[in-house]
Amino acid sequence: MPIVIALNKIDRPDINPDKIKQQLTEHDVVIEEYGGEVPLVPVSARTGEGINDLLETVALMADVAELKANPNGPASGLVVEAKLDKARGPVATILVQRGTLHVSDAVVIGPVTGRLRALLDDKGRRIKSAGPAMPVEVLGLSAVPTAGDRFMVVADEKAARQQALVFQRAAGDARTVGDVSLEDIFSRMKEGEVKDLNLVVKADVQGSIEPLVSSLQRLQEEGLRVKVLRSGTGNVTVSDIMLAAASKAIVIAFNVRVELDARSAAETQGVDIRQYSVIYEVVEDVRKALVGLLGPRFQEVVHGHAEIRQIFPVRKGGAAAGCLVVDGQILRNSQARVKRGDRVLWEGKIATLRRVKDDVREVSAGVECGIVLDGFSEFREGDVIESYGQEQITIE
Repeated sequence: MPIVIALNKIDRPDINPDKIKQQLTEHDVVIEEYGGEVPLVPVSARTGEGINDLLETVALMADVAELKANPNGPASGLVVEAKLDKARGPVATILVQRGTLHVSDAVVIGPVTGRLRALLDDKGRRIKSAGPAMPVEVLGLSAVPTAGDRFMVVADEKAARQQALVFQRAAGDARTVGDVSLEDIFSRMKEGEVKDLNLVVKADVQGSIEPLVSSLQRLQEEGLRVKVLRSGTGNVTVSDIMLAAASKAIVIAFNVRVELDARSAAETQGVDIRQYSVIYEVVEDVRKALVGLLGPRFQEVVHGHAEIRQIFPVRKGGAAAGCLVVDGQILRNSQARVKRGDRVLWEGKIATLRRVKDDVREVSAGVECGIVLDGFSEFREGDVIESYGQEQITIE
């Protein structure tokens, strides 16, 4: 496979290009400067320096290798990125390698099928077709595919489902073993009760899944293994919790939220959910757990939800929300977030909590109350105010 190396960040004063070149040789990648055949082009993504040289090098190598693609016939190619968009559903960025892709084509990507209802170019503009070497965003898939999977156009949706079924049978089901939790993993390891730490990993985009999962799977401390039973994009759902409960797994939520029914199921089933926004913190927590070093941590605890039934203006401007507490409790000194459907509009503090005309510290389920938020008043009837806080968890 022909390789072109782009050496980035050459605008930084502390860069050491020779170190990088030496590290490449350790992986049997010998650049032209060292007598090899691999071109290396210094570039700066920040300033744009060297970008034209990089493009010219790629074009020259393509010409020398006589790389060509046939634009005729059904399209096929690779998934570059994929995610679950709240408004548009599953969205995949694909690179057409041969043939031409059209709107309304039936496609299959591993276990995922669909009839494409829209194609968007790199500027977000709708287009009708995409030829070889063209990246395009596609809508109309049945689920979020995996980055790196191949896609191909088939005759119709029936053929797509048949091929997806063949793929699923070949892939098989993930095995679930073990009986662990993140807090007691080290003690159970010493007692010889467990050798595997099972994880269910959910992330915001497919591009976050691969580095996260590969980083976790590389962790091996004191003979323990990390097994990722399921990984995917989107919020943590009830099915994720059910899998974690059946396999005694930990749920890792990376830049995603936990759906309300999933959180309730996790509490019922005793499933540990860990929420993160930095890959390093995920890996560090798991590593520390594997060697018995995990200390106190904080986790989000949802106290309750109140549905907005009426909106009242207040004297100093803004508005108060007349609410009915639908579950749990609304606490006066807690954090709050305003939800409209699946979308979070605002997060902050509760400024005032009233029952009739009295200021109160808490209001329980089934009781009406008035809520004024500190810095938000763009309510609509039907919005939900979620009361939550942070709870410290300490290893016993």
